[in-house]
Amino acid sequence: MQIGPDDLFNPSDEHRMLREMVADFTRNEVEPQAEEHDRSGVLNVALFRRLAGLGLLGVTVPETWGGAGLDATAAVIACHEMSKSDPGFTLAYLAHAMLFVNNFFWCSDDDQKRRWLPKVLSGEWIAGMGMTEPGAGTDVLGMATTARRTDRGYVLNGRKMFITNGVEGSVFLVYAKVDGKITSFVVDVDCSGFSRGQVIHKMGMRGSSMAELVLDECEVPRENLLGEEGGGLVHMMRNLEIERLTLAAQSMGIADRCLEIMVRYAAERRAFGQPLNHLGQIQRYIGEAYARTEAARCLVYHVARSIGPDRRNRIGSDAAKLFASTAAKEVADAAIQVLGGYGYCEEYKVERLYRDAKLIEIGGGTIESHQKNLTKDLTRIVCG
Repeated sequence: MQIGPDDLFNPSDEHRMLREMVADFTRNEVEPQAEEHDRSGVLNVALFRRLAGLGLLGVTVPETWGGAGLDATAAVIACHEMSKSDPGFTLAYLAHAMLFVNNFFWCSDDDQKRRWLPKVLSGEWIAGMGMTEPGAGTDVLGMATTARRTDRGYVLNGRKMFITNGVEGSVFLVYAKVDGKITSFVVDVDCSGFSRGQVIHKMGMRGSSMAELVLDECEVPRENLLGEEGGGLVHMMRNLEIERLTLAAQSMGIADRCLEIMVRYAAERRAFGQPLNHLGQIQRYIGEAYARTEAARCLVYHVARSIGPDRRNRIGSDAAKLFASTAAKEVADAAIQVLGGYGYCEEYKVERLYRDAKLIEIGGGTIESHQKNLTKDLTRIVCG
């Protein structure tokens, strides 16, 4: 339903071809399995590994290291298109490709790249990130996980909560404090003292798993330290921007699909002797849903152009996720209202998309955190 300058949404032929490829894959492979895996709450690992053959697991990694060599816009396209069918599956992809692979690549040395990239780019290992804790979610500076130095490296102690890909993951980028300073580590399942805690059952995004990670005297070799001690906060803040942007892209996919279902239903359904879309209140739902969806689309793709490993735009990424996440939930809610009883049931998918949409107002930073960041940053710009 896109209306607008194509060079904003597909700035190159490569981006356009990527969109067509992901859209075809989504329609033919992701769509047919979405309902089953929402019900089971299990990630479709076989399908996930097929993303490697499409070059998506390393979409932002340079070609010289086995990636696709693309940019934030490409990452947005992938998350946008796949979320039209299965936001949960897409969240597993985002956790792997953005939270681990993209973050790891830009803060690792060449030896570390050679050690871990082949396994995560091929899909042999599924990856994730450990930041959130039972007592510290948005308040990342309040994390309690610690790392103490040893002769061979570090020993980590703490728990990470709500970790996407926590069930299937073989390797995680984990943040812990060394002498009070946030530091980045690679922790894999072979590290002594690493274990998985409870599997967490979710309201939505059920096509991806969520679990607790337990670090109990977890022994991490020195070569698993990413960058320098105390460098984790920089790594985290840099990667949060593309994380929030791609989560906003997921919201766009949800809104797009809900809008399409709503418009089609209102054109075909009759009530009071006329098509449903002849009723003024239904027209209001459709019109406002379209306006929100298109506004989110333009904002997200505009911000995507300004984000990269050497380009920062916290204002843009916060604004994009704040607006798009709320818009997607409102569009999904409108779709349920237009469909009435059918919208509340499984047949038309909008109830699943509504459940999925809610998470994006929480994960990757709550909407309240975006409001705080925007106020702080805009005050500094305006008032000096």
